[in-house]
Amino acid sequence: YFGTKYSAPMKAVVNGPDGKEHSVHMGSYGIGPTRLAAALIEANHDENGPIWPEAAAPFRVGLINLKVGDAACDGACGRVYAALEKAGVDVLYDDRDERPGAKFATMDLVGAPSQIIVGPKSLGDGRVEVKSRRGDERELISVDAAIAKLGGQA
Repeated sequence: YFGTKYSAPMKAVVNGPDGKEHSVHMGSYGIGPTRLAAALIEANHDENGPIWPEAAAPFRVGLINLKVGDAACDGACGRVYAALEKAGVDVLYDDRDERPGAKFATMDLVGAPSQIIVGPKSLGDGRVEVKSRRGDERELISVDAAIAKLGGQA
């Protein structure tokens, strides 16, 4: 609440019911980054964490390598990461040596709208899992199709 701090020097006045001029009383309500982030999360979340709208997401894609050190998994992740980054897609690559469940939980808490999950089992069939955080839709598709689906050039 600013009161008349700014209105009096600017001579911002209104005519009151008494017929006299009165300085305007001013207030302010800011919607800064922290309030905006809180509002976005409140409107876009599930029991596992936030689901950022693509326009506001710090990362559009979460890339999860389920078997760090495996040549095929590391190679596929490197290819996906490079192609999406080249296309201007912000990617968070989880190449930690952690259990898959921990990686899934962390990535859900980050809230990237889409995830690409690369593991030796699906990669053995030439596919990766693409998961949408909104609705938890999942599909197994080729690496090239995953790159194309999320905005990159295969």
